Parts: sequence; C-alpha cells; structure tokens
Amino acid sequence: MIALGIEGTAHTLGIGIVTSKKEILANVRRVYKPVKGGIHPREAANHHAQHFVSALKEALEKANISYDDIDLIAFSQGPGLGPCLRTIATAARTLAQLLEVPLVGVNHAVAHIEVLDLYYPDVKDPVYLYVSGGNTQVVSYMNKKYRVFGETVDIGIGNALDKLAREMGYSFPGGPIIEKLALKGNKYIPLPYIVRGMDVSFSGLLTAAINLYKSGEKPEDVAYSFQETAFSALVEVTERAVAYLDKKEVSLSGGVAMNRRLREMMALMAKERGIKFYVPPDDACMDNGLMIAWTGLKMYNSGIETPIESSGIKQNWRIDEVDVIWR
Repeated sequence: MIALGIEGTAHTLGIGIVTSKKEILANVRRVYKPVKGGIHPREAANHHAQHFVSALKEALEKANISYDDIDLIAFSQGPGLGPCLRTIATAARTLAQLLEVPLVGVNHAVAHIEVLDLYYPDVKDPVYLYVSGGNTQVVSYMNKKYRVFGETVDIGIGNALDKLAREMGYSFPGGPIIEKLALKGNKYIPLPYIVRGMDVSFSGLLTAAINLYKSGEKPEDVAYSFQETAFSALVEVTERAVAYLDKKEVSLSGGVAMNRRLREMMALMAKERGIKFYVPPDDACMDNGLMIAWTGLKMYNSGIETPIESSGIKQNWRIDEVDVIWR
C-alpha cells in the first residue's frame, strides 16, 4: 500500500510518499521564508498554494509512481496556523476525491513521534521530548493515548530561539543561527532557569537574553548561555519523566531535535541512566510530508478514515486528545 502525506501546518509545505513496507519513496519540501520578521500565516498559506503542484509532481517523479498508484491521502489536520491548515486540507480533499482513495487527517505532533519507528524498528516505548516552533512537550504512551507529562507554559523552544535571533538582527529561521553562534561562545552568563514541577517556561529567559544582548554582551555568549540554560531545563524534565515512568528508552523529535547541542545533552543523560536514545534523521525531524504519510498509513490500517464532512481543520488539536488505537 502506498500513502501520500501532505504537511502544511506552518512554514513548510511537505509531500511525502511511503509504503506499508517502510519504503521511503519521496520526501519533498518547500519552505516559506518571510522577508522580514516571523511567519505571516496568510503569506505562508499563499506560498503553499503556489508551490503545491510543483512539489506534488516532484514527489511523484522521485517515487517513480503515477497518481493511479496512490492508495491513501493523509494530511496534517492540526495543530497549526489556520490559513496554512485550510490550504492543505483543501488540497488533500481534492486529491482524495479525484483519485477516489481514502482520506486520513493526522495530528502533526503525533506524526513527529510516530515517524521514529520508520527508521528504528527496534524502538518500543520511549519517553519523547517533542521540541518545535510552537510545541515543547514531554510525552509518553499510556492507555491508548500520548500523555503529556510536562510542557512549556508559554512559548515553544523553537519560537524562543527564532525570536532571540530576530532581536539580534538575524533572519528566519533563527534556531540554526543561534546554534552556530553558540558554538563560538566561551562565556556562560547566568540566566533565569525556570522549571515548575514538570513544566518549563521560556518567556522570562528570552527577555533576559535579549536584555543581555542589548546591554552589549556578545551575540555568541548570549546564544551559548541561552542554549545551555534552556536545554538543561528540557533535559531535566525529560529525565524526571523517564525516572517516574521507569522507561528504558528516550527520544528527541521535532524541528529543534536537529540541534546538535541538545542531542549531545540528551545522549549524555541517556548514557548516564543506561537507557537507549533515539532521534530521527534531520529530514524527518523538520516538518515533512513523510511523517504524515507514515502516520496516516498506520491509522488507516487500524481502521481510521476521515470522511470529507469531518475533515475540517483542528487548529488547537492537542496531542493528548488523539485516540492512539494503532499501538
């Protein structure tokens, strides 16, 4: 069975194609980059609409298949930016109806987690640290749902990194820029370390880091100090969840999972606890259509299908609201 997945929750339009035998046929991306500032939802949606046909054609060519070979259409139904979600949902409905194949609406956050076993067949039951632009959560599976054991009480770590970079005068996306700057930093400057039980907070940390930069501290040292503080908080709450749940595996997922320093800190924690650490390849960490296709395929094989009349977007769809009946 061949599934085509469409991702479009924010800045990335993604088309992924995968088979039920875990054969990755295509993973095509088109990324919207604002000229100035952060993501403008309507402009991002227009970008997705403008590039959808070319991305779809490229994916089919890479997969070496035709429209007739597609057995399933999956799409990111939420959470995300409203205009972007509506654009992708319309494209998915249209394709499914034209090809007369089933449609499956996928939770974007769940897909970031589910993509892991596409690359690691031995993975069983980790604690997941899911870190992206709008989401920062410590998650683990329990009783047919992904339960949230800790999360940000304000902004996601990815958005915090982007905003810090923007205040320093750098363009979007800011996360990779902060990571590069941090590698050149050699002075740690104390910043607010905010952990509330199992939850974390980044807004006060972000404000303090911006003020450091405006006071004349070097961007490299500010970036280094911000990363060390924020990532230490994330690893702390993740380790606490691992201990509480007595898990033998831990995983990192989402766009910020590409950060090498965060990976290093997570791997060290896992090594010290004697547990396994997993992280998907970079092109599966960033927003992509492949994770949507793979998750949609698993959902469909468990009996889940999304009727057209139920395919409206779910802009604030939390990961712990999804019934995970395929596990």
